[in-house]
Amino acid sequence: MVLPLLLIVTLALVQVGLVVRDRLVLADAARAGAREAAVTDDAGQIRDAVDRAAVPLSTDRVEVRVERDGGRGAPVVVTVSYADEPSIPAVAWLFPSAIRLEATTTMRQEFGDG
Repeated sequence: MVLPLLLIVTLALVQVGLVVRDRLVLADAARAGAREAAVTDDAGQIRDAVDRAAVPLSTDRVEVRVERDGGRGAPVVVTVSYADEPSIPAVAWLFPSAIRLEATTTMRQEFGDG
């Protein structure tokens, strides 16, 4: 009776660990996107930088938003969000169908009139 409960708790902890890993990957992807956005305004290059940093994630569920405020020296804010679905079917019923993760990074723009 105790063993099945222990197995479910262990698998749920593993699932939580996977969500935390995805959140850390998302933070790194936002940083990579902000670094690219600081040196270029090409949306395709920014998206490619995010996708390269977010390798373990399903890139079709990754959303990238870039906000600029002025020219050189002004902040550029990159927000990356992701709908994370449970990976372990045995405990998927314990979690929502999709967990919304989001990471934001701000860097100084290095091009443009300023």
